[in-house]
Amino acid sequence: MIKSELVQHIAEQNPHLYQRDVENIVNAILDEVTEALMRGDRVELRGFGAFSVKNRPARVGRNPRTGQKVEVDEKFVPFFKTGKEMRIRLNDGVDHGDD
Repeated sequence: MIKSELVQHIAEQNPHLYQRDVENIVNAILDEVTEALMRGDRVELRGFGAFSVKNRPARVGRNPRTGQKVEVDEKFVPFFKTGKEMRIRLNDGVDHGDD
């Protein structure tokens, strides 16, 4: 599902809201999550999951085509961990306990 499909789906479930208002709400939520991650904060949505940022330190990699060593800079990457409720729902009500 892409963002426009999400907006459309939410708008269909809430006919009292204009689609442009739903789009503004979805954008505001995503912008807030992004801003929090940029500050280094963790964003937890109970029952859904948690967004955080992980640090990948600089390292020496290899070009797979030539085998030549390549310096790879340090970077920060977004990370998402599903919440327990979502895992249970995705596994037909069974929690496999991989917390």
